[in-house]
Amino acid sequence: MRTWIERSKTAAACLLAMAGLGATLASCSTGRGPAVPDNRITVWTQENLPPRMAVTNKLVDRFEKETGIEVELVGVDEGQLPQLIMSAAAAGELPDVIGAVPMGQVWQMYSNGLLNTHVSKEIVRSLSPRTFDANALRMTEDAGTRLAVPSDAWLQLLVYRKDHLRQAGLPVPDTYATLLDAAAALDRKGRNGITVATDPADVFTQQSFENLALANGCRLVDEGGDVQLDSPVCRKAFTTYDRLGRGHGPAGTQSVDSTRATYFSGKASMVVWSSFLLDELAGLRNDALPSCPACKHDKEFLSRNSGIVTAMSGPDGSEPAQFGEITSWAVTKTAETAASRKFVTYMMTKGYEEWFGMAPEGKIPVRLGTAEDPRRYQRAWRASEAGVETRKPMNEVYSDALLDQLMGGVAKMKRWGITEGQGALVGATNGELPVPKAIGAMTSGQITPEQAAREAADEVSALQKSLR
Repeated sequence: MRTWIERSKTAAACLLAMAGLGATLASCSTGRGPAVPDNRITVWTQENLPPRMAVTNKLVDRFEKETGIEVELVGVDEGQLPQLIMSAAAAGELPDVIGAVPMGQVWQMYSNGLLNTHVSKEIVRSLSPRTFDANALRMTEDAGTRLAVPSDAWLQLLVYRKDHLRQAGLPVPDTYATLLDAAAALDRKGRNGITVATDPADVFTQQSFENLALANGCRLVDEGGDVQLDSPVCRKAFTTYDRLGRGHGPAGTQSVDSTRATYFSGKASMVVWSSFLLDELAGLRNDALPSCPACKHDKEFLSRNSGIVTAMSGPDGSEPAQFGEITSWAVTKTAETAASRKFVTYMMTKGYEEWFGMAPEGKIPVRLGTAEDPRRYQRAWRASEAGVETRKPMNEVYSDALLDQLMGGVAKMKRWGITEGQGALVGATNGELPVPKAIGAMTSGQITPEQAAREAADEVSALQKSLR
């Protein structure tokens, strides 16, 4: 992987900007336009795990043979991407294309003039907007400006033990009330009612909280851009999360890894996690196998006995809400446009099924099909094999009803700040983590839920001012 060891003073200033300290990234770029065509492009991908890099390398090899365009593929870590982008922009070495870019990072690049939005618009138009999920298109544009080409999505889920709820005579926990009732009733000696993330240093904590907060109509900002985290509906969300995490969850800080491990061991009856959990839940990954007593002799015990809630409802919410992430192909402002357009188009057509098929549990296609076959990619996704050491088709491991829920969840997905045009603020909060810090202090008993809401609101407001 290419790395940048030395940074100029300009690059250092850009890193501060990325941290939300008030500088603008426009001053960090070199001002160059599209590259002179030489039939060579550099592509960064955040799908950098070895099995996924292997799949992408095969796709790149085929693309090179078919087109004669040379591609340098570089795997980058999501946490390092902001710094790498700033260093590359300052040095005049931006890649041509970046794959698997989350919405917050797309918005940060767009807000600072680092994207070629015209090429992305051309790609979507050539593929036909009607072949995409309409919500995915809405969430990756700014007042009609196409920011990037949406590719696939993952959803945040509430996973629960169906057998535990059935034994206790409890309904599906898809509302605040039923969730709190289930967490309390299933909180017994040797087993927690639920496990949720409380790590103040991890964006996963914010994702887990936002999933619950959206259900109650809690927003990061209103239509005018004013921060809303200290509103009554948000305070209700903080209070509910505190009751779940501190009242009925394991003691101590809970992380992305510990929440999964606790549920997999059978020591919690519910967990909030992303759809990337599904292959592991089915015993298809040796490094993350379910370890509950019954799981030792039956790898699929937990998947058979787990139910899933995609959209949650709160007492003050107008409708059930679903949190998730859409990842996109982004074309940079210095890209060689013709070659980059051909590459992204290839990855959304000939290479698309293999791209989302590398991890279908967390790469739900947002391009549903083609003009000739409107449901082609939906069908292919259902039959895609999930897992690592053991691989099985999604529709053999999970029911059609669940797969319908996952596919339908993209259309219902909501996100803080994105539809209000505050995507740059979203990206900054993912870096500074004001909400996870407040949640960590709250669930450890240092502050009350009301104080957590107020502190988070104050920190986000200060961050917002620094971006202006």
